[in-house]
Amino acid sequence: MPIPGFEEFMLPILILLSNGKEFQKKDIKNHLIEKYNISEEEQKEMIKSGRTTVFLNRSSWALSYLKHAGLLSSSKLGYYLITDRGRNALKEKPEKINRAYLMQFPEFISFISPNKEAGKEKTNLISLAEPIEDKDPQELIESGYQLILNNLYKDILEKLKNCSPKFFEILVVDLLLKMGYGGSFKDAGKAIGQSGDGGIDGIIKEDKLGLDVIYIQAKRWEDCVGRPEIQKFVGALVGHHANKGVFITTATFSKGATEFVQTIQNKVILIDGEMLAQLMVDYDIGVTKLISYDIKRIDNDYFVEE
Repeated sequence: MPIPGFEEFMLPILILLSNGKEFQKKDIKNHLIEKYNISEEEQKEMIKSGRTTVFLNRSSWALSYLKHAGLLSSSKLGYYLITDRGRNALKEKPEKINRAYLMQFPEFISFISPNKEAGKEKTNLISLAEPIEDKDPQELIESGYQLILNNLYKDILEKLKNCSPKFFEILVVDLLLKMGYGGSFKDAGKAIGQSGDGGIDGIIKEDKLGLDVIYIQAKRWEDCVGRPEIQKFVGALVGHHANKGVFITTATFSKGATEFVQTIQNKVILIDGEMLAQLMVDYDIGVTKLISYDIKRIDNDYFVEE
């Protein structure tokens, strides 16, 4: 019997966790193996890329979907607990829990098909809750790729919020260097995390020659960064006769904060947690390439006969 699809795993997982106890991922997997009588040979079956097994891949996606829909929570890596929303879902006695069912939860919609805030570019992603027969192969690849990226961004942000302040400083140095700033790691490492002077966490060269400098504020925060914090940062720039600054945080910026930087003469860039995670992926900081695909089309010019 083939291994069930990941959607079929979701309801049994939720039922297993309904007693309110915290379960390890390995215990959840063992439960699924026993419930569906998945043989050792089937457990070893690999996905096409050969990077992981079919069973591990599908069980992991089931847990990810339940978590992002708010039916499960995860206090620490590899541990899961049912939420009040999850318990309420079971009270409805659904026949199954799948992508269509999870579309009732805003957090899940945001996860699989995020829209940018007003004023930013909006994505036109295809919801994976739609029947796949309504999509052509190119659309399936694109929506699947975006879903993987969204999941990766969220995982990176979770890691960032749990890392130490010192590690966060090193990460900022790594990223800025990859982006072409800071000169050498030695120079950048000395510049970041050393100042602490009036809202400035560090100073970094804009280029390798040091023709100009950029003032840095890096905050590993949970709460939204408001306008007062940005005003304080800008005031510090003025005090140093500086024109350029970058405010980096693992949190978000308030509307007032983003509007404020558009009205000042100083060039201040705000990098929130989402953008930071995206930059880390773009510049290969804290991530590693798993697999790549080349999508090709027919070259009609080649087949033109003279």
